[in-house]
Amino acid sequence: NERSEDLKKSPAKIRSLEEPWRKQVQYEESPLGWELEEPGFECCRRWYDQWKEYVETGDQNSSSFPGQIDNTELFEDLESYHLKDRLVENEDFVLIPAEAWHKLLAWYDMLPDQPPLERKVVDLPSTVKVEVYPVEIFLCLHSDMENILTEQFSHTIQKTMRKLFEVPESAETRLWMKSSDTSCERLRNIHMTVLDSCLSSGMTVIMEMRNADGTWPSSRPQIMRNSVDEQDSYRGQPGVCGLTNLGNTCFMNSALQCLSNTPPLTEYFLRNAYLEELNFTNPLGMRGEIAEAYADVIKQMWSGRHYSVVPRIFKTKVGHFASQFLGYQQHDSQELLSFLLDGLHEDLNRVKNKEYIELRDADGRPDQEVAEEAWRNHRRRNDSVIVDTFHGLFKSTLVCPECSKVSVTFDPFCYLSVPLPVSKERVMEVFFVSVDPAAKPVQHRLIVPKAGKVSDMCTALSQVTNVPMVVADVFNHRFYKIYQADESLSCILDRDDIFVYELSRGAVEEDGDELVLALYLRERSHYREYGSSNSNYGTSLFGHPLLVSVPRSQCSHEALYQVFLQRLSTKDCRNEDGTSVESAVEDEAPDISGSQQTRRMPSEDDEEEEEEEEGTRLSPQSSERHPKRKCCPAKRSKLLFSIQAVNSNGTTERSIAQPYVAIDWDPDMKKKYYNENEAEKYVKHPSMEIPHQQTRVDLQQCIELFTTVETLEEENPWYCPNCKKHQLATKKLDLWSLPEVLIIHLKRFSYTKYSREKLDTIVDFPIRNLDFSGFLLRKTSSSGEPPSRYDLIAVSNHYGGLRDGHYTSYARNKDNGQWYYFDDSKVTYAREEHIVVSLAV
Repeated sequence: NERSEDLKKSPAKIRSLEEPWRKQVQYEESPLGWELEEPGFECCRRWYDQWKEYVETGDQNSSSFPGQIDNTELFEDLESYHLKDRLVENEDFVLIPAEAWHKLLAWYDMLPDQPPLERKVVDLPSTVKVEVYPVEIFLCLHSDMENILTEQFSHTIQKTMRKLFEVPESAETRLWMKSSDTSCERLRNIHMTVLDSCLSSGMTVIMEMRNADGTWPSSRPQIMRNSVDEQDSYRGQPGVCGLTNLGNTCFMNSALQCLSNTPPLTEYFLRNAYLEELNFTNPLGMRGEIAEAYADVIKQMWSGRHYSVVPRIFKTKVGHFASQFLGYQQHDSQELLSFLLDGLHEDLNRVKNKEYIELRDADGRPDQEVAEEAWRNHRRRNDSVIVDTFHGLFKSTLVCPECSKVSVTFDPFCYLSVPLPVSKERVMEVFFVSVDPAAKPVQHRLIVPKAGKVSDMCTALSQVTNVPMVVADVFNHRFYKIYQADESLSCILDRDDIFVYELSRGAVEEDGDELVLALYLRERSHYREYGSSNSNYGTSLFGHPLLVSVPRSQCSHEALYQVFLQRLSTKDCRNEDGTSVESAVEDEAPDISGSQQTRRMPSEDDEEEEEEEEGTRLSPQSSERHPKRKCCPAKRSKLLFSIQAVNSNGTTERSIAQPYVAIDWDPDMKKKYYNENEAEKYVKHPSMEIPHQQTRVDLQQCIELFTTVETLEEENPWYCPNCKKHQLATKKLDLWSLPEVLIIHLKRFSYTKYSREKLDTIVDFPIRNLDFSGFLLRKTSSSGEPPSRYDLIAVSNHYGGLRDGHYTSYARNKDNGQWYYFDDSKVTYAREEHIVVSLAV
């Protein structure tokens, strides 16, 4: 052609081609020198060798003149121009850099209709490689699966699909790759290359757009609706949306509502800013899955189209990455909030590769300098919307008690966990059981030292009763524990049923003539125990156990029967006409004074009965003497109950060391003579009528307590660099700088080595203008609104005690400023005066 003829006559132009040739040689020698994603063009090796020979000779009349660029040998046919299979670089073709290609094209042109074969250099492990065969992928929208386009891709496909399907820029999309009719996998990282995504030719990529209600078409969660029509017709205030309780997930719902009503964070997710900051490679993160799951919940809650949302997918993701939240056990909302903030931070951390930074002590440098250095170091490894919104800076001062070494460090924080002032006294409720069988148990409310002993409880109760006593924890009709006088009251929990038993003075004195028996009440079944080799009948405990003082001289089987009968006769045992059992047994109960009648007792078998009698004779000295009571005629044979020596659990596996005894009632005799309703009754002491006054403190007091000097515990000593050993140093925390949104955690749940309790102290806090200026060490001179003043936006509440309870929340909507009360799926209006209660955590 004309340009080829012009090249033959112009040696200067031929020499100008040496520059692209040199670049081509450079690629052949070192392909790693090419920049990734820099385009190149495939050129037939035969044409390229002919062109190179022509350039090297410089002879314009040479027969090696290549003519137009001809890639015919690379195509299967000249209609589809599909490349032949198994083409090999540098054998079948060479890759020409873009700059050289464009110059060759300008001088030589191409054969008519042949397409340029543009390719890219892709990054593979330890090398780079030319992508000879671009991946051919089928594309479609989730909303129109019939309209399928075919495209070839080298790298990311998100922008191409948006352009092909004319998807608006404002629409939030996500991609799925489908390899078969049943298998679909989410492409989470939209910036990932085709090779990294493991996409291969023939696969389908589906793009879906988020619905207006915040859900995704492919995984629309369950929404609480009254009818199908309401699904599209409901319009409510964005953010005023409940969360369904999936089973003990009120703690999660409460934390989510508080975080949802945090304006900076919610607006960050609503405007899709998180999509560009998802960190899929952070080893400390959750591959972006927690951030995406949280974003889905927020989008739905703030769509204004739902009464309530079911956060099932979010709950599943949380349990997957934090095993403590697996299942449906109750947890602390603060624990969930702490995990979620940390997870969101790592999933959205803008720092992809964290550098190692060695921390330095202050060593006498000014606080301002050390604080700025600490904050810079923190931001070099941690840079996310969570840090921007919630992170502040502590000043920590440690002083060695031995060498007075002072160590000052500045540490970042995400929330303040402030202690509540703890009272030195404790209110306990106990039941006092008198030795008088006719007296009902009396419930008392006592004020005792929190760090006191069981003897202090007895002392407080003796001011009312003035008798010897023993303290026991009763659980499931038996003694769970009988306390010694020197045991700590911290072992007793508020939920424990504490009974205090009056004893005779002969039973408490060391050389007294009485001993104390623990007495259980059991009912025999009508049927023998299944699989038993003897004639034993099954038994079950009932009623409250007793502690009975018994004279050592009356520990025979017959004497014990009379003692126990007398203990129960005027207390719980009544005839059908209301008379006591003592008068009833004169006519109906047996005479147990003779051995002949004793052998006819309906207890165990005869051999067991003999062992039983020996086991219940707890004193080596038995007496033939019987209580001064009227005996019944000897003609009767059936007893009200039989006596068994048992262990502390109330079973008949004997334990000689423990004086536990059970009286086994025949079901018919129990029904006739034992009144269970009467036995369960008790009376209240006047102390129970005095209302319990809840302690009130101001939030400022909690902050002051937080910044008070404390001594480290033995489990957490500090290593002094001067003394070269661990020391119980004094520690003081101060606030240096505060974040835009401040989270304050009230430490209501107190855990010690011996006890756990929830403090029901009412903490008074302002709704507006909470001023921290008095606690901040760093002073600002800006003329605007001080950064140390805060307005309340949300409160998490907890009802109940340690082992059970319920979480709710109050929150102020960022759009209309109205306060709402969130109780799982139920949302109601709230007034400011109802927010400050003892439930806030």
